[in-house]
Amino acid sequence: MKETSRAPAKINLSLDIVSKMPDGYHNIKTVMQTIDLYDDITVECVPGEGISINPGFPYLPDDERNISVKAALAFFDHTGITGYHTHIDTKKRIPVCAGLGGGSADGACVLRILDKLFATNLGRKTLESIGKGVGSDIPFCITGGTCLAEGRGELITDLRPMPHCYAVICKPPFTCSTPDIFSRVRLWKIRARPDTDGIVASLNSGNLSGIARRMYNVFEDVLPRGARDIADIKYALLDNGALGAVMSGSGPAVVGLFDSKTLAQSACLNLNSSYEECFLTETVETECHPSAVT
Repeated sequence: MKETSRAPAKINLSLDIVSKMPDGYHNIKTVMQTIDLYDDITVECVPGEGISINPGFPYLPDDERNISVKAALAFFDHTGITGYHTHIDTKKRIPVCAGLGGGSADGACVLRILDKLFATNLGRKTLESIGKGVGSDIPFCITGGTCLAEGRGELITDLRPMPHCYAVICKPPFTCSTPDIFSRVRLWKIRARPDTDGIVASLNSGNLSGIARRMYNVFEDVLPRGARDIADIKYALLDNGALGAVMSGSGPAVVGLFDSKTLAQSACLNLNSSYEECFLTETVETECHPSAVT
């Protein structure tokens, strides 16, 4: 049995930290959107035992540390299916450690593929429940589209689909450690927050400009020294016609939203003269996501 599917990246239109939970994790509130930048995941199951993976890049783990392997193990643990060797092949396009959810997208894709191959028909909620034990962004990545995520990221509320637009993504040549970024947050010191309710209202009215001008990520206030590129990229995107720009997730990738493909192409070209990893993409809905929310 063999199946190939796309694992699309996500962007955070907003990211707020509401509180710290008793278990030490942060209670976040974020609006996330699927984009047309994706990895290709192929899963093949044959009689045998164990799980193997081609992670896509030689520096990525090829054992149980890999989130795709964790997802496969969680699937088989939940279903009780045995007697198969599973091989996962990954063709990477999503930048690694960029705040775009590449690992989570891959893990979610593995769960969807295994559910299809074994005809287990677990359904969205069960797959999300399995996924949340593997990674906080996996529940969103199971379905994708336009969603509000809360808690550790596992509490998903479907939102009205975002108006179609183009997104230019630029990743500076360094990474941001998610645990380190979270450790820098002091709730009482947060100076600015995204207008998440305003973004949801703008989604409901189909107002792309209203969404873009309200975007913000509280992690931008706690970046380590040497991360000045993030502000520079934001300013460059805005100077090149972006309706709004924001760092995605824990960074360091920055995304700018455009209502014009021509402007987006020009911005991507201009940024690419200074930064190697620049991508012109667009927002997409997914087959699983409802087309409207009442």
